Amino acid sequence: MIVAMPASAEHPAVSVVIPVLNEGAHLRAAVDQVLSQSFAGELEVVLALGPSSDDTDDIAAELVAADPRVRTVPNPSGRTPAALNAGIAAARHDVIVRVDGHAEIPADYVATAVRTLEETGADNVGGLMKAVGRTPFERAVACAMRSRLGVGGGTFHVGGRAGPVDTVYLGAFRRAALDRVGGYDERYTRTQDWHLNLRIRQTGGIVWFTPDMEVTYRPRSTVRRLARQYLEYGRWRRVVAREHPETMNARYLAPPAMVAGTTAATLLGLAWAPALAVPAAYLLAVTAGGAAISRGEPLATRALTPVALATMHWSWGVGFLTSPKSLGRVS
Repeated sequence: MIVAMPASAEHPAVSVVIPVLNEGAHLRAAVDQVLSQSFAGELEVVLALGPSSDDTDDIAAELVAADPRVRTVPNPSGRTPAALNAGIAAARHDVIVRVDGHAEIPADYVATAVRTLEETGADNVGGLMKAVGRTPFERAVACAMRSRLGVGGGTFHVGGRAGPVDTVYLGAFRRAALDRVGGYDERYTRTQDWHLNLRIRQTGGIVWFTPDMEVTYRPRSTVRRLARQYLEYGRWRRVVAREHPETMNARYLAPPAMVAGTTAATLLGLAWAPALAVPAAYLLAVTAGGAAISRGEPLATRALTPVALATMHWSWGVGFLTSPKSLGRVS
């Protein structure tokens, strides 16, 4: 076990906040990865516990008993932004690192985050969301998530040079920045990270991407779960668009435009066959694109990559187009 050193200017103390709900299968490994960080400064772990239906709470209690650096706070709603706010409120230190209950982080993750905060003066720093699958379908989704064909140009998905960006994955924050913007907006079941980073930037802060920080992400394991995930992403991105229309760009409008255009052309094609060239062109593009971004993968993964791409495109687009106006409003 690593013995933490007192906080200093060189090694500021860090609070790692983990929102937890039904993470019995992953929680112990996630906390162990945090506690075994190579970071030389003081470190604590705050678990924000939702109403889990598995053995998460028992495992959390064992972790608290085993190491004084681990504490828990309740999150009765079970919602992620509420968990994060509860954990931040309970945290003792001025640097807040967010980690998920099933995250896989390298041993230098916290040290790299702290160093990057100090070197850049940013309010939030984050790195690459490295999608890694195990099954053929998960590997296909990973190919799609690491490609601009699947997720547009998001730096934390596809990588890039270090520098200011709109948003990052998870994040390591200065507490002062979180206090300045009032923490996470608890209306946002999804896209709460994007919305928080928007408010940080709107209040003069910098959100910084560095390729030196990398988190392993496990993609959804079925078409149904992937579709549900991206449907929710699309629905909540429309909420952000309603509140902040200046944030919209071609990247976000492409999926709903594709859904509307392809659907209209297919219906028109029932009476006028040439219109069917539009859905045919989309199918050809997804098939060719899937083959290109999955090069080097096993045959089963390559066959499933176009399915993953189409599921992400259509689910996000349909979610955006059908997002109810009541979504995100305070009741």
